[in-house]
Amino acid sequence: MLIVVFSAASIYAEQHYRWAEKLSGPVIGLILAIVSVNLGILPTEAPVYDAILDYCIPLAVSMLLFRADIKSILRDTGKMFLCFNISAIGTLIGVVAAFFLLKNFLPEPEKLAALATGGYIGGGVNIFAVVRSLRTSDSTLSAYVVSDNFMMALAFLVLLWIPSSRYFTARFRHPFQAKLEEEGALHGDAKTMSASFWGKKEVSLLDIALTIATAFVLSTVSIKLANWLKIRFAGPEGGDLWSALPSMILGNQFVILTLVAVLAATLFPRYFKSLRGAQEIGTFLIYTFFVVIGCPAVLKDVIVSAPLLFIFSGLIAAINIVWTLLCGKLLRQNIEELSISSNANLGGPASAAAMAVAKGYGELVVPAILVGLWGYIIGTPLALFIATWLRQYL
Repeated sequence: MLIVVFSAASIYAEQHYRWAEKLSGPVIGLILAIVSVNLGILPTEAPVYDAILDYCIPLAVSMLLFRADIKSILRDTGKMFLCFNISAIGTLIGVVAAFFLLKNFLPEPEKLAALATGGYIGGGVNIFAVVRSLRTSDSTLSAYVVSDNFMMALAFLVLLWIPSSRYFTARFRHPFQAKLEEEGALHGDAKTMSASFWGKKEVSLLDIALTIATAFVLSTVSIKLANWLKIRFAGPEGGDLWSALPSMILGNQFVILTLVAVLAATLFPRYFKSLRGAQEIGTFLIYTFFVVIGCPAVLKDVIVSAPLLFIFSGLIAAINIVWTLLCGKLLRQNIEELSISSNANLGGPASAAAMAVAKGYGELVVPAILVGLWGYIIGTPLALFIATWLRQYL
């Protein structure tokens, strides 16, 4: 019960209070769980935690990929698709730099690098997939998520400021900001960016039924196919890491689930776009994931581990932003699309779309969502590759 209540409370706070939005809903849910566990209100282990991780999250991944139509991503994102991939390269550079600088001071550094790759290119969906694939320890994961979300909050503040900053508008193209300054921008009565993005929508009982049923079908097919591929591409016993990589990637249920969901959404775009409520239900399940991963956290471990992880996460986020701006300047890209693309990398489609809404860049809301979905698609395979590659340097 408390897991669902904490998830709902974190969403409510994020949509009603600006301080909560800056902190972010996932961090609020994580903090509520950590406090409850350390006060003895919630246990550190329970069957319901495993049930959420094993059953709810694959459904969430499916739902969040319902609109990941490859044709739409390539056709409708325009310049932002290029900007997003530039930013993704910045994430990879930041991850590798942070790994080699801090690998001797952090627990499970190659797994932290994979978490950062998945999370800073995709989002919470990819973080979960990495956790389940690489079996990251609960203490490391909880400490990382706290530091990660704190640094993302700071990064979002910077990215919100950049497009309207005189310093950057004097040096970058800024057609959307110029249009706002000429015509004025109206942002509505929403209390926060999150509330503006997650406004009320018409959803029927049939929408909910079809959404959940479709998610179950995609999840089941993907799990069975992944199990078959894992056996089919298994490397020789005692082989090196590279020989095990095909089985690790192709046998990963979340990689296959991503491919199956994207293929289905691309082949049947009208059907999947007609399923209302998928983004809302999937996102709520992701919030429960963040609450659950806070439950095994002993506060002492988080406090001890977090300081260096703040540096780890901050370095990656800083390199991502700087790289995105430098390359964008060389390629003469718009500052608005560069900023939103960096946001889509660091925070995912919802935060990128919310930024576009908050800044008044209405034309960029859909592209922000689409490139964020592209991040979901490529985040997990890249994360598993990074983990396998960097492990040899420990």
